[in-house]
Amino acid sequence: MALVDWPLAELEAYAPPREEPEDFDAFWARTLAAAREHPMRPTATRVDSGLAVLDVFDVTFPGYGGDPIKGWLVRPRDATGALPCVVTYIGYGGGRGLAHERLLYASAGYANLIMDTRGQGGVSSRGDTPDRCDAPVDPQYPGFMTRGVLDPETYYYRRLITDAVRAVDAARALDGVDPQRIAVCGGSQGGGLALAVAALAERVAAAIVDVPFLCHWRRALDVATEGPYPELVGYCRVHRHQVDRVFRTLSYMDGVNFAARASGTPALFSVALMDPICPPSTVYAAYNHYAGPKRMTVWPYNGHEGGQTYQQAEHLRFLRETLAR
Repeated sequence: MALVDWPLAELEAYAPPREEPEDFDAFWARTLAAAREHPMRPTATRVDSGLAVLDVFDVTFPGYGGDPIKGWLVRPRDATGALPCVVTYIGYGGGRGLAHERLLYASAGYANLIMDTRGQGGVSSRGDTPDRCDAPVDPQYPGFMTRGVLDPETYYYRRLITDAVRAVDAARALDGVDPQRIAVCGGSQGGGLALAVAALAERVAAAIVDVPFLCHWRRALDVATEGPYPELVGYCRVHRHQVDRVFRTLSYMDGVNFAARASGTPALFSVALMDPICPPSTVYAAYNHYAGPKRMTVWPYNGHEGGQTYQQAEHLRFLRETLAR
């Protein structure tokens, strides 16, 4: 394995011009307003997880179009009062999994809402939420990257980003959660969602954005050598005359554009310099445009796995700083 991108000094200075449609803000305001027409009344049903010191709840809340989105809420059993909450988003191909798979944040004293990923959950962890789309969807390359990609109105990530914002709304509505102390967290696809939510949701107290996907799409398609960005390359290779339409749609979902709007949320980023899936230049493009307080953890000799448990230790320190009363 070798460096897949530029030297670190060049990455740290890389802030490319944003490819941003004029109606970017109007598009997302309209999208979220439509989603919020569906009342936020999440259900949380306690389940027997076999855990002795943590409580687990099976959560359902309305996402894009009012579609029911599943999740797990995990929290310390003996905690009293309203806890700060970490909302977790999952990497590409994964779902919420089983209730005992993600226990770190609840073990550290936080409530943790783990959002299922619509339509995904057949690769690394189980999913339980279908992807519903009322509009006809054009032919696509296998995977999720090109589902509805010819129009931002029908693109898959419009629905998934909206679900991610509504997960924060759901966390605020759950019993035992402090609505003023909500953090968002994820790696890869989950990191891209956390970045979008830091811009689109209100009063997010902290964002953890690890090796983020969904950033600086044009360069990602040029340099990523492993999936899932190559799904879009394969699509454009066949649909040669639709390339401009594809990039127009992607511009509405670009983490670089979201980063420029996340002025009120402190963020912890991480990057791996040997990452062939989310190339470092795409991560730094978002980081260098990030408008809020920020810091970066660099893993020079790692691929897409990034810092793993070492990065989780950084998470706990960052959350202690940002979610303290």
